[in-house]
Amino acid sequence: MNLDDLVFTAFNKRVAALHRDTGEIIWQWTAPSGETYASLLLDGDRLIVCVHGYMYALEAATGRPLWSNAMKGFGFGVASLASVRGSLSSSAQLLNSAAESAAR
Repeated sequence: MNLDDLVFTAFNKRVAALHRDTGEIIWQWTAPSGETYASLLLDGDRLIVCVHGYMYALEAATGRPLWSNAMKGFGFGVASLASVRGSLSSSAQLLNSAAESAAR
């Protein structure tokens, strides 16, 4: 499945990829540790997930876990996530270019 066809959501410690046109659940994953709110960042072909102080990387197309980190000593709460790859998608870049061209 192409990543452009997916949207991602998280509730509690559960994450799901849905088909952007139909809403069909393509895959779902439950964090083995942590609880409560989950933060998500799409970083290229990886979905970075933070749940209650635990960090996980999933293969975005399949939900397959790639790594985890307990982030010992960092505490808990809502995570702030940033990445160069997660800053703008190619679609967003195209929209920005089109908007700049229209403004000229």
